[in-house]
Amino acid sequence: MRIALAQINPTVADIQGNAKLIEAFAAKAEERGADLVVFPEMSLLGYPPRDLVEKSSLVEANLSALKALAVELRVPALVGFVAKNETGEGLRIHNSVALLRDGAVETVRHKRLLPTYDVFDEDRYFEPGRASDPIPFGDFALGVSICEDAWRPIEPQYSCDPIAQQVAAGAQALINLSASPFTLGKRQTRMELFGKHASDHGLPLFMCNQVGGNDELIFDGGSMVFDAKGRLVAEAPLFEEHLLIADLEALGETIETHRLGDEEMAYRALVLGIRDYLRKCGFEKAIVGLSGGIDSSLTAVLATEALGPRNVLGVSMPSRYSSQHSRDDAKTLADNLGIEYLVVPIEPAHSAFLDMLVPAFKDMPPDVTEENLQARIRGNILMALSNKFGSLVLTTGNKSELAVGYATLYGDMCGGLAPINDVPKTMAYDIATWVNRDREIIPQSCITKAPSAELRPNQTDQDSLPPYEILDAILHAYVEAAKDFHEIVAEGHDPETVARVLRMIDRAEYKRRQAAPGLKVTSKAFGYGRRVPVAKKIPQYE
Repeated sequence: MRIALAQINPTVADIQGNAKLIEAFAAKAEERGADLVVFPEMSLLGYPPRDLVEKSSLVEANLSALKALAVELRVPALVGFVAKNETGEGLRIHNSVALLRDGAVETVRHKRLLPTYDVFDEDRYFEPGRASDPIPFGDFALGVSICEDAWRPIEPQYSCDPIAQQVAAGAQALINLSASPFTLGKRQTRMELFGKHASDHGLPLFMCNQVGGNDELIFDGGSMVFDAKGRLVAEAPLFEEHLLIADLEALGETIETHRLGDEEMAYRALVLGIRDYLRKCGFEKAIVGLSGGIDSSLTAVLATEALGPRNVLGVSMPSRYSSQHSRDDAKTLADNLGIEYLVVPIEPAHSAFLDMLVPAFKDMPPDVTEENLQARIRGNILMALSNKFGSLVLTTGNKSELAVGYATLYGDMCGGLAPINDVPKTMAYDIATWVNRDREIIPQSCITKAPSAELRPNQTDQDSLPPYEILDAILHAYVEAAKDFHEIVAEGHDPETVARVLRMIDRAEYKRRQAAPGLKVTSKAFGYGRRVPVAKKIPQYE
């Protein structure tokens, strides 16, 4: 039996568009002789739909589209959708999969394990399924599961193991429909998890994963096929739509896995996230403020790769403190990328603001207030260009800055998407170095010079922050590993530095609440999935 894994890129709530995508991939699968085509979790509605599923009309529309698909498809298909809970008990809908065959919705199974951690809150919406019986298909009994149903070995909070129960009930092959978001290291985890299911139960396993960006989440695809010994025998490309076909009864030899470094993985994920965020929100073009620093340079590179050079505008907004080398680096980068480049000096506005505020600031020395004025003037310029041209402003702040509040509200935080706000500063340097692996795209001086906001004479980031390699290590321990003060100090960090960094992270929560949505690439990103109060007592850390 030839099984096709249709790794598609659905758009949340675009039911008709997703249905057409399903039809197109099903037709390709039929042309290639597939007996069954498998689509990702909730592929008809798009994942994650979040509170949209509370609208009855959307649920009804997805059910109507499912019935229409059953009539249209000429090859049997497993399609993810949202089903009604017909029991009269519990929540009103399920996260489900349907077998469409011979013009009808033949069989339905419901997701049993509903994740409620990090970016997931499925038990807010869905009633869990109560059965794991295999689905009969020709001479085979297929153990069909949905994403988290396969994660019981890694998430031991669940009381049942749907995969083991399907095997006990006579499953002869395992199929998993997934919408598993990307984070660095996640692909290796999936490969080990699903390979172990296959080897432990002595059954072939097919996993079809969604691809594409939906808001903060990026789905990397990488659908996989394992033989009964748990060996990876087929794998779809990462970060692109693909139709992967394998013969259940004649699985091939073990294949080489995709060997991508973290820098390339993060780069490709961010490019996909930018492209889909703009496309699915109805934008074609992006604007990036170019300071001549590493972060704005990397953001411009990512945007150009995602959208093409004709669709990116780089804007230099020099002030009285902007160094000539930073201005030159911004222009060189724009030339290297082939993007449109605009220079809008902010000195006239800056001087006007300072003059206007003289009476209010009488006898008060300059401080961060005057520095932030420059950032806010730049934010206004970028948003004016956005309004005039209908382009989306991409903010350029990284995770390290966002963590400690080293960013200006209504200034450099202005924009519709923050592509690298889950990229620590040290990782930004690593990705930039990878970008330059064959030729210099980002000027080397952007990588080697001391980072600076250039809001006062001779300013560097390290005037206000610990060295980034130290800051990022503490940030990882506190935010991603959820370690406390004493655990971080026990790792060898200076107690005063740790206390200082943790206080900055805690106090900056109000800024993060007002930040543009970002793209998640680490195990714990700021934004959706990290729920920390703004008003709270901040420990003394001692």
